[in-house]
Parts: sequence; C-alpha cells; structure tokens
Amino acid sequence: MSLIEKLNWRYATKKFDATKKLSKEQLDTLLHAIRLAPSSYGLQSYKVLVVENPEIREQLKAAAYGQPQLTDASQVIVFATETNIDEASVHKYVDNIVATRNIDRSMVEGYEQTMVGTVNRLPDEQKIGWSTKQTYIALGVLLTAAAEIGVDACPMEGFEAGKFDEILGLKEKGLAATVIATIGFRAHDDHYSHLAKVRKPAEELFIHI
Repeated sequence: MSLIEKLNWRYATKKFDATKKLSKEQLDTLLHAIRLAPSSYGLQSYKVLVVENPEIREQLKAAAYGQPQLTDASQVIVFATETNIDEASVHKYVDNIVATRNIDRSMVEGYEQTMVGTVNRLPDEQKIGWSTKQTYIALGVLLTAAAEIGVDACPMEGFEAGKFDEILGLKEKGLAATVIATIGFRAHDDHYSHLAKVRKPAEELFIHI
C-alpha cells in the first residue's frame, strides 16, 4: 500500500485486542521513528515513556476516565515535556552535536548563542508551551510510522495530566505529561474500524495563495 492508503487504513483505535502484542522489532521501529522526529532547534525537550507494567496501567486507566485502551493496548506511550529548559539544556545538546558530527565547538557557537538567547528570553510558562508543541510533532511521527508498519494507535488527550504525573513520578524528573498514545492491534469487533473516514473536503481545508 502507498502511504496515503495506509493513512486511510489507520484510525483512532477504540478497542484493542488485548491478546496481541507488538514484537520487539515493531516497537523498536516506532521508538526509532519517534527519536527521528523533528523538533524546534532539534532540542527534543521532552521524554517518551513506554508503559507496559500492568499495575501502573490500571492506575493510568483510572486517571484516563476508565478508557479500556490504557490496559488493552500493547503499550502506552506517554509524551512528557521538560519543565526546566535552560542554558544547561542547550549546552548539553550542543555537546551532542559536536560529538556526533566530530566538529569543533566554534563551528556552532553562533547557533548555541541563538538558542541560549531564546531560552533565556522566554518566561517559564511560554517555554513549557513551546516544548509541549514539540511533543505533538513526535506524536504525529509515531502515528504515521505505526500506519506504515501496520500497527494500530490511538492518540489521546482525555486523561488527568496531574494524576499521570503523580503515578509515573514525572514531577520529580522535571517532566509533565502532555499527550499519550496507545499502540497495538485493533479488535475484530471494533466497529469504528469499519466506518468511513470523515475529513473536510480539500477545497474547504486548503487555501492556495
């Protein structure tokens, strides 16, 4: 199938087959895709939690209004933004650039100062909002990659973020849950899988200038 056909195939899976699990290769492919997702400046100012522990997932289900995807899916993916983005975050990232590309730090000094200026200029609330947007880019890459390899997924905002933070110990890690996705394989009786995909017509959605 083409990418468009695979995107037509995917949907926000409401009922997963709890007996089917992703293979290690499938999970690794999805995590690798997330790792390759673009982000502002390339900072990747978030962490991604892969939750498989059944007891933890039961707690997360209660904090997600009892939605069955939290326990029936193969894994729960939690995107959590970093709540303390500062100069140290920038310097660590530049250290990685220098090491990965085997270059002299002076070659990216201007870029480093630009990023430092940005994180110093923005108030904390705005930095968190900025970082939160990056998690949604990563989520989009996950959903596309899942469709590409025939794995079902459901992006979810219907959860109590504060309770997720508490259950997963995120505050102590300098993190805050922003959006989640459950991944696995659709149940054969999930009637949503048979419904026609509803989207705005192209002439209504796109504006060509």
